[in-house]
Amino acid sequence: MLTFEPLAIIFDCDGTLADTMPSHYEAWVTIMERYGIPFDEDEFYAMGGWPTTQVAQFLLDRTPPTSPVTADQITIEKEALFEETLNLVRPIDPVVEVAHRHHGQLPMAVASGGLRRIVDAILLHIGIDQLFQTIVTCEDVTRHKPEPDIYLEAARRLNVSPQMCLAYEDTDPGVQAAYAAGMQVIDVRSIYTPRRISKS
Repeated sequence: MLTFEPLAIIFDCDGTLADTMPSHYEAWVTIMERYGIPFDEDEFYAMGGWPTTQVAQFLLDRTPPTSPVTADQITIEKEALFEETLNLVRPIDPVVEVAHRHHGQLPMAVASGGLRRIVDAILLHIGIDQLFQTIVTCEDVTRHKPEPDIYLEAARRLNVSPQMCLAYEDTDPGVQAAYAAGMQVIDVRSIYTPRRISKS
């Protein structure tokens, strides 16, 4: 239950506004298999909100690849494969409905750990790219979720105190980031369960 009426709403993108997490994970598995690196689905969700390059570097540091590759190259390959499946992405209706209902009533932003090009493409694909005053991505901050920087930057751009913002999130790092910024948080997992690839 909210303790106050927010003056702004800030949404994560992947897994919050759009049901992209299964497609992201499938792309990750395909790319990492090329280099002999396993990637468990629970581990993937535990890194929710991390930039792609940060995830790639973590995996490379954890398990040496079977052929030489850099985190930057993995990022290029993984995002390109994800973009090929963008047509399969669907909106998360209960959250998108919130954005539509408050459009023109409250300032709203997207705060995503994704790349700006990918986030823009997702929002355009599900038809909500015009609902937000600003979009903040991993390219706009130096510290990433679970650090609060991306949410603080979104609130700054909206000219609303973080303490008066409501955040919608779907992963532990994202929830931690929003709380660390001083915001109220709605955990989307309480109202929506994404399809899992490796588990029934």
